[in-house]
Amino acid sequence: MRIAALATMVTSLVVSTGAPRAALLQQAPTTAVSIPFELAVRHVVVKGTIDKSRPLAFVLDTGANRAIVRLDVAKELGLSLHGNVRTGGAGAGSQQGFLVRDATWSLAGLDGFAQPLTLALPFTDLPSGMGRDIDGIVGGEFIRQFVVELDYQARSITLHDPKTFVYNGRGQTLPIELNSNGHPVLKATITLPGGEAIAAPFVLDIGSGLAIALHSPFVAEHKLPPPDAKTIRGIGMAGAGGKSHGRIGRVEALTIASFTIRNPITMFSEDKGGALANAALAGNLGAQIASRFRMFLDYSRLRIIFEPSPTFAEPFDRAHSGIALRAGGADFRTFRVHEVLENSPATDAGIQEGDIITAIDGTAAAGFTLSAIAEMFEKPGTYELTIRRGDQVVTVKLAPRRLI
Repeated sequence: MRIAALATMVTSLVVSTGAPRAALLQQAPTTAVSIPFELAVRHVVVKGTIDKSRPLAFVLDTGANRAIVRLDVAKELGLSLHGNVRTGGAGAGSQQGFLVRDATWSLAGLDGFAQPLTLALPFTDLPSGMGRDIDGIVGGEFIRQFVVELDYQARSITLHDPKTFVYNGRGQTLPIELNSNGHPVLKATITLPGGEAIAAPFVLDIGSGLAIALHSPFVAEHKLPPPDAKTIRGIGMAGAGGKSHGRIGRVEALTIASFTIRNPITMFSEDKGGALANAALAGNLGAQIASRFRMFLDYSRLRIIFEPSPTFAEPFDRAHSGIALRAGGADFRTFRVHEVLENSPATDAGIQEGDIITAIDGTAAAGFTLSAIAEMFEKPGTYELTIRRGDQVVTVKLAPRRLI
């Protein structure tokens, strides 16, 4: 999950439970069905329900497997909870939750589909990190029922029947493996600072708002980042296992099939435990990579088809503000500074942790979303911020600039 200038991730969710996997219920569409989605800080959010509930919002995440509901939503809906499960992800800690009994979730726009809801987990900070209500996460168990065509430009997923799907486009097919957690693993080549090219396994993780996150064992093995590389401390980074640590910099290139992306922004993990300390993988490829393609997730054939999108060749030239924000309040329009990066535009402006942004260039903060502010602060320029700091109201000039 990506927040303001840097990133927070709900990534590579790992569930430790001995419970049997629930049977899947579905009625595959006889023709392709397109479902619109929203983007919230680069995360794909679809609408659905649980047992004919009120409308709910779910993150579609290839870095998760089972269908999960937020624990407070499960309690609100009166779902039957039993047992205990412990989950991990990015960050060295874990969360404790419950198994869900006799409940299914359905996807808005896909008539006749229902799938068991498996887990209820706290995910306490998920809505504030994404700037909107988020009620759950769906992943691999849903994806493998279909061929899922994911188009970030059109903001739609199209669901194809895997039994009849035939691809006739100009994309390239890459074989994948589904690891023990149900996450898609592909081979890609990363060109490190200095020019060394390494072919290695990566998880495709659209639940991460980053471009690339290199795992700490890979980072240590290849002595990354090099001493002369320009990097900054990662701020606002967390996952299912709590706070995550690393440096943000760049690698020279990432190549998927024959598609090469130059100078992508990269997180060099320093985590000692959790998903980003997994030595079996070089790293995760997140939404900033995935969104440069139209992808066909075809788990039944163990493949992903990549078509470059119109944004494929755009440079990674974004600015950094030096602040990580969280959104609160009933409508998620209260924007609080969660963390500040040293020696950054934020410190130049005198912004402090705990500051609340009440206006940007004279427009009340209530007129923005967290996603809109994050996108705005990735562009070089000067913004006049009105800030509430305790009982004071101050005005500062924030000038995001490229730091790496």
